[in-house]
Amino acid sequence: MGIVVQLKNQINDSYFQLKDSVEDKLVLTEEKIKSKLASEVNLVEKMTDYHIKTGGKRLRALLTLGTARLCGYSKGSRDVNLAACVELIHSATLMHDDVIDEGEVRRGKETLNKIWDNQSSVLIGDYLLSRCFEMMVEDGNLEVLKLLSSTSSKIAQGEVLQLQHKGEVDMLEETYLKIISAKTAELFAAATKVGAILSDVDNKEKDALEFYGRNLGLTFQIADDTLDYNSELKLFGKTIGQDFFEGKITLPIILLFQKLQFVEKEKLNKIFNKKVRSKDDFDITISLIKKYKIIEECYQKAQHYINLASNSLTVFKDSKEKEILKNLTSFSLARNF
Repeated sequence: MGIVVQLKNQINDSYFQLKDSVEDKLVLTEEKIKSKLASEVNLVEKMTDYHIKTGGKRLRALLTLGTARLCGYSKGSRDVNLAACVELIHSATLMHDDVIDEGEVRRGKETLNKIWDNQSSVLIGDYLLSRCFEMMVEDGNLEVLKLLSSTSSKIAQGEVLQLQHKGEVDMLEETYLKIISAKTAELFAAATKVGAILSDVDNKEKDALEFYGRNLGLTFQIADDTLDYNSELKLFGKTIGQDFFEGKITLPIILLFQKLQFVEKEKLNKIFNKKVRSKDDFDITISLIKKYKIIEECYQKAQHYINLASNSLTVFKDSKEKEILKNLTSFSLARNF
């Protein structure tokens, strides 16, 4: 047990090592976000201020700052501006997500749409995206503008694809991967590639970091979806079963459905066809997940993407920055916050 705790601490340390390595830049990124969200409209000011105070890991911003440092970018503030931009795209998608999913809690606090309303939340999300595009134009690099605008488009398409397949317990694993690739992995890939673009490195390094980010994002989302059904873990800021009660079909449910007997399949299908699922429904689903060892299978699949992400960094010479990014692949899977 002591070895497991030690390993868990070591894995979580990789996130804090990344954070510490770019602490000076992260402070400036936070200041940039605050300045960009300032508004003379009172409600905009209130809602964006509340959103900033809910915190977050700032992982995408950290990835932009960390990859820029790995590629040798040190002078100037373009990394700060683009890290803030990437983070604002993420924030905007969360606001729109909460409206679509009718979410009430995020990061352990009430969502914007719960406190105010759906209309305001959608408009604030749009406001954040418009600020992002201002920042992209200010940066003046067409490659960055094309990458981040294309990423925003793909995220929106991922949302629509997920809505299209809502409640389908027989969803193909391939469809699920398309959804999370668009919704999550695309922004991770953009965050890491941006760090390479502004450092003006070769295409080989740019492609390697884009590939790293994409596979890290896939790992991160699979882990996040698996945590929703892992009743063995005590988590900070995440409610177990949130995806289930919102009726989202994620990898644990897809893999479970593939293994169930006919009667069990009928039962699971009936549960997800309900407008509202009960605590009893969740308990039944959890017991089936345990019976068929679905959590372990999900983590095995995520391990594949960890290996891909880790191996993509071999094009870079050994350094502290490279080691931190390599360790981060394990954090994305084994984190507990």
